[in-house]
Amino acid sequence: SGHGGQVVLSAATRALVEADVTELGEHRLKDFDEPVALFQLGSERFAPLKTISNTNLPRPVSSFVGREREREELLGLLRNGSRLLTLSGPGGSGKTRLALDVASELVPDFKAGAFWVGLAALRDPALVMETVAQTLGAKDGLAEHISERELLLLLDNFEQVVEAAPELSRLLEACPNLRLLVTSRELLRIAGEVEYPVFPLAEPEAVELFCDRSRLEPDETLAELCRRLDDLPLAVELAAARTRVLTPSQILDRLGQRLDLLKGGRDADPRQRTLRATIEWSHDLLTGEEKQLFARLAVFAGGCTLEAAEDVCDADLDVLQPLVDKSLLRHTGDRFWMLETIREYALDRLVERPEADELRRRHADHFLALMETTESELRGPAQARWIERLDTEHDNLRAALRWLLDAGEADLGLRFAAASSQFWYMRGHVSEGRRWLAEGLELASPEASAARASGLDWAGYFAAEQGDDPIPLLEASRRSASDAGALATAALATSHLSIFLPVDRAQEMLPLGEEAVRLARASGVQWVLGVALNVLGETLRMAGNDDRATVMYEEGLVIRREMGDVARISLSLSNLSEMAFLAGDLSRAHALASEALDLARSIGDRRQMSFALAVLGWIAL
Repeated sequence: SGHGGQVVLSAATRALVEADVTELGEHRLKDFDEPVALFQLGSERFAPLKTISNTNLPRPVSSFVGREREREELLGLLRNGSRLLTLSGPGGSGKTRLALDVASELVPDFKAGAFWVGLAALRDPALVMETVAQTLGAKDGLAEHISERELLLLLDNFEQVVEAAPELSRLLEACPNLRLLVTSRELLRIAGEVEYPVFPLAEPEAVELFCDRSRLEPDETLAELCRRLDDLPLAVELAAARTRVLTPSQILDRLGQRLDLLKGGRDADPRQRTLRATIEWSHDLLTGEEKQLFARLAVFAGGCTLEAAEDVCDADLDVLQPLVDKSLLRHTGDRFWMLETIREYALDRLVERPEADELRRRHADHFLALMETTESELRGPAQARWIERLDTEHDNLRAALRWLLDAGEADLGLRFAAASSQFWYMRGHVSEGRRWLAEGLELASPEASAARASGLDWAGYFAAEQGDDPIPLLEASRRSASDAGALATAALATSHLSIFLPVDRAQEMLPLGEEAVRLARASGVQWVLGVALNVLGETLRMAGNDDRATVMYEEGLVIRREMGDVARISLSLSNLSEMAFLAGDLSRAHALASEALDLARSIGDRRQMSFALAVLGWIAL
């Protein structure tokens, strides 16, 4: 990561050096799970270290125009002690873009970096801290993860989850070097908040923005047009997009009528009325097909792929492209998405359409099918790629599940939640998974079914993960699975029951473990058999039968290698490493645990990493 002539030290080495040392801050390095503190011998100045960027801040494609005064004021506030700074203002005033530019400038000021957390798609305040933790990779508590680190968090679009604001106060109290930069249409109204209203652009800046986006030269017509748009950045950009087909004078004439009509007699912020009028004017200039697709695309939370737009909305690429050209739709990578202000308008148009409920059903069906396909993919060699895809679609998954439960489709909702549980488990979303499963189980039909059995099994497993009693849920899962003839789920529930039984029922563990393996073999589902064999190995080891436990672990490993299930290959290797350690074969134990750790790191599975590291710790000791 260093440059010629530069000596870079770790914290461990720095502690041993009695010389002039320069602190270089925390950096992210390839194959390291957490940022590490780096130091330099001496005080000579070098170029920045070639480490992985200590930020996830989005990089806008278009240039940043104006706002020099605001930018300098915000930098001064954050550098001089403000710990909670809220950029407030109506949608379209440029809060997010200004905040991103300021945060980008501050990345070098914070040793642990600067990170963006987009909250536009969230509606449940309970998910805010989980979303922040996921962004930072915090697995053992957000406050514990941040601790003393010098970190800047940009929380974007906080207004619809403002009930979570008190949690920010607690986080700031626990983390003395944390700074929060928040964008919101309303203030958080918590202790320590510094408000910074984001007003429209100064007139010369608005004209400059219009010219930058339209490639036109400034003149009085453009200045008048920007004035009529209240110099709102988003309104200016939408109007500039129209210069491909209209002259500025034509835009001014047509838009002026709409603005005059909508500016009178409403209680909303005048700037918000201007923005809505601008969006509405852009919308009215769309063709019938474009209007239809624009409204339909609002069904997606957090954007969508072309394939999803085609499946759910009957989208045609020739109709999608004009929406992008007219700045009503954005395209990044393989995803189409809308600014939240524009999506709100599109949602209003969607509600007016007769096919609105049908579109929401198609959206739910699409993502249910995705989850049920992915459930098996997460158990095979492509699991890392599928986890990444589901991370991208998480807001759509939540929206689809919410609609199913609210629309009286609780049986499908429970099926959806059960299918999503493998993803929640691998990503550590245990609290969220428990909430969805609990709601689905409460609302769905109490009759035995494969989905109910699976939901109960996952609910029990998640309860055990968080130290709560899983036994009633697992026993109910066994009964439901048996009644529904769901052998694979019966095997899983029986297997989980065997390992989580309390001490006073220890005599049941081994018989249940043996029964789980019999059920798994009868089901013919190899992944389930791998789980049952591994858990039986655990119960045998706890019973003191190490030789037979090793046989079970090895048979499970063979199955998992055949399937390419990297996460559980790692788990089986950790278990076999433990057996070799107990047998005194430290060389074999070290080789197995090292392979387990490498595999877990390759897919970012911290749960399996922890198991391998524990065995390596015992070996080192």
